Amino acid sequence: MTVYEGSIDGAGRRIAIVAARFHGTVTARLVDGAELALRARGVDEGDIDVAWVPGAFEIPFVARRLAASGRYQAVICLGVVVRGETMHFDLVAEGAADGIARAARDTGVPVIFEVLAVDELALAEARAGGAHGNRGWEAAETALTMASLMDALPSAAGHEGVAT
Repeated sequence: MTVYEGSIDGAGRRIAIVAARFHGTVTARLVDGAELALRARGVDEGDIDVAWVPGAFEIPFVARRLAASGRYQAVICLGVVVRGETMHFDLVAEGAADGIARAARDTGVPVIFEVLAVDELALAEARAGGAHGNRGWEAAETALTMASLMDALPSAAGHEGVAT
């Protein structure tokens, strides 16, 4: 039996972050957490690129472009969507989730979803360096793990990766 498993070692990795400006004070803390985690795990600061988009709905478009560029081993998507009185929340949150998943499927590059969909802004703040930690940090570790795992898995052409 072969077991494939990724690691959080970021040495030699190039990672992109796509972040939504809407609810930007919270998203900026998610970005800070992701950048700190990437550097703590060995990614050089010059190998981290951040693209800011207007809102969560625009994240998938830019994430797909970055993933398809061939420059990055993973793309981290960060944003906040807060429920309001209309269906806008559902449409934006679902559109972001579907688009981010599609970007990963279409490109074969891990595209990590960490768009916080919450009922009130305080819940997002708690997950952006508050009482519930920083989901940006967790997204960064997920990105590194998935990039490493993709390297280890057999390729689509049948070439073996490196098993751990």
